[in-house]
Amino acid sequence: MTEAEIAALGEDVPLLEGIRTTRAIRRLKPDPVPAALIRKVCEAGTFAPSGGNRQPWIFVALTDPEKKKWVAERYVPLFYKYLGKALDAEKDPSFSDAQRKILGSAKHLADHMADVPVMLFVAGWTRRSAPQIQALFPCVQNILLACRAVGLGASLTTLHVDFGKECDAMLGLTADTPSCAMLPIGWPEIPYKRPARRPVDEFLHWDKFTPRDEATRARRSKA
Repeated sequence: MTEAEIAALGEDVPLLEGIRTTRAIRRLKPDPVPAALIRKVCEAGTFAPSGGNRQPWIFVALTDPEKKKWVAERYVPLFYKYLGKALDAEKDPSFSDAQRKILGSAKHLADHMADVPVMLFVAGWTRRSAPQIQALFPCVQNILLACRAVGLGASLTTLHVDFGKECDAMLGLTADTPSCAMLPIGWPEIPYKRPARRPVDEFLHWDKFTPRDEATRARRSKA
């Protein structure tokens, strides 16, 4: 892929269409991703708003096979522990097909984490000893949208934070620059499309929050 091709890639995707079709892509091909393309999606991240325009973000793109294996060896046990109840619930025949599909894609990512082409860690400088999350997560969303625009698959995970100090040290990060998110990135095995969403009127309230009907509340309590 030439520099010109990378520069043009994704520039014609309409904003709202990109937003509506950006979904978590957890089934990724092991094929390498050009470094220039990772640079492009990270550049999109830098256009996120930040207080005082401090731009606290730091990106560490992990491609070294041994280091990726190191992360995967710690990530996978955490994943299966974290989703233990859901994995038990999956055995019930009444478990919904939609939830089974989501859980299946999450398991696929965990089981193939070491083969992900790029693990992109998003970190940032602390301010008053606290991470500047209010800037870092809008930055993450920009990167996810940019991945959608250029045709890369990506998703957001924060499970690595459970071994964050150890992981950050491996990445060369310090207590002043902790990571807050990790984005597995690669070429998608499945296409982008609009995910299922409930009507916005279930969530939108005017002037005052008013609880919805019992069925809606029951559905949310089980989610």
